[in-house]
Amino acid sequence: MSEILEKPEVRKIYIDARGPRFSASLTTIVLATALVTHNVWVLVAQGLVFLIGATAGPQFTPYGVIFKKVVKPRLKKDAPTEDVRPPKFAQAVGFGFALVGTIGSLAGAPTVFTVAVGFALAAAFLNAAFNYCLGCEMYLVLIRTFRK
Repeated sequence: MSEILEKPEVRKIYIDARGPRFSASLTTIVLATALVTHNVWVLVAQGLVFLIGATAGPQFTPYGVIFKKVVKPRLKKDAPTEDVRPPKFAQAVGFGFALVGTIGSLAGAPTVFTVAVGFALAAAFLNAAFNYCLGCEMYLVLIRTFRK
C-alpha cells in the first residue's frame, strides 16, 4: 500500500494498524445497536465519531483514545503501522452513510435509514472480523485512478 501513497511533498502520519480494527469492532456494535433499535440518536453519535475520524484522524476519535490508553499498553510493543490517509477516507465514507441514514430517519424514510446503516455496518464488520478496510481500499483505487 505504501508504494501507492508515496508522494515526497506530503508529510506522512502513521498510526498503529491495530487501532482501526479495534475501532471497527466498537463501531460494529454501535451500528448494530442503531439498526436493531432503529434509534437515530445512536447513529448521530456514531456519525460524530466518524466526523472526528475524517477530519482529525482516527487516532483522535473516542475509540482511538480508548485503544491508545487502555488496549495498546497491553499489546506487544512492536506494532505494524499504516498511513493515516486511507483510514481517514474510510471514516469520511462512514460519516456519509451516517449522514444519509440520519436524514432518512428524520425525513420519515426508515428504509433509507436501514440501508445506510446496513452498508456502514457491513463495512465496519469486514474490518473488525477480517481486517479488510473497504473504505481504505476505495481510497487506494481512487488514488491509482486519478494519479495517472
